[in-house]
Amino acid sequence: MQTIGERLEEARKRKGISIREAAEATKIRGDYLHKFEGNQFDINLPEIYVRGFLRTYATYLKLSSDKINSDYNALGLGPAKPRSISRELYGRMDLSVASAKDAAEPATADSAAAGGPQAEAGSRNPATFVPRASGPQIDRDLLIKGGALLGGAILAVVLIIWGVGALTSSDSPAPSPSTATTPAATPAQRTMTLIALNTVSVTVARKNADGTAGEELFRGQLVRGQAQDVTWPGPVYITASAGENLEIEYRGQRYPTQFKGQGRLEMQ
Repeated sequence: MQTIGERLEEARKRKGISIREAAEATKIRGDYLHKFEGNQFDINLPEIYVRGFLRTYATYLKLSSDKINSDYNALGLGPAKPRSISRELYGRMDLSVASAKDAAEPATADSAAAGGPQAEAGSRNPATFVPRASGPQIDRDLLIKGGALLGGAILAVVLIIWGVGALTSSDSPAPSPSTATTPAATPAQRTMTLIALNTVSVTVARKNADGTAGEELFRGQLVRGQAQDVTWPGPVYITASAGENLEIEYRGQRYPTQFKGQGRLEMQ
């Protein structure tokens, strides 16, 4: 079975393209492409760039970018994440709305059962210390019978009060349960922030199911230092007149567009 690098190199040579030509076409440094073909993926860049460059290079060589990324994931080189972030020129940039979950590990009773210093310390903790029973012991059956009698008496009192209340309030119409309304839960909306490093014209549009650009969520020109919040309902296309003048901020982190001049990227 061929490695990722062997498939990339074979596809490039089959098309008669040099590393330099491929670098100019994809806007990816030639030494990165050379390392990819040698199955060297440690290029001192964040994981999102490695995945994005692999996807862009595979697409350029007419290979399945999903298959290349799947094989790369199988190598287990990247950090474990709910969903990795990738970018590419004229391609896709996935940002997971991956949310983090806090898990609390419950304490077990094994240490207490096993004894030792931890069990002794726990037994003396004022919050958990239970004194040993002393004095006369109460018969368990008698305690259960007394509890049952007390519960029956309380139930009888409640039924009597309820009956009296029903008789005295029979003239008042009861509110119809059908009139009660429950506010519908509003789904969480993601928001990205477009930050202009210099003057740049930006368009944000929904991505249709057939891959075409649909409804425009934002269109305008941003000047240096200006920030624009845009609701992110799902897959969108971001088109910029000068990619080097635009950064995208999401959850406190900024991401460059990774292209210069007129270009477009996709955010999932």
